[in-house]
Amino acid sequence: MSDNPFDDADGTFHVLVNDEGQYSLWPSFSPVPAGWTPALSDADRQSAVAFVEEHWTDMRPRSLREASVGG
Repeated sequence: MSDNPFDDADGTFHVLVNDEGQYSLWPSFSPVPAGWTPALSDADRQSAVAFVEEHWTDMRPRSLREASVGG
């Protein structure tokens, strides 16, 4: 049975962010997909999750957040 690398408690992760300000945990062995930029690199899973929780406080995409500010 294979383990999901996204759930690997002993894995090393990047935290990625896209143009909409959305975050993703990404296994560091896997290439960063187009449209995403590393915000944190080569962290243990616990540190990566903590980083996301600290920095991604509004789950709405950036475009929606900006539209609601004007409305």
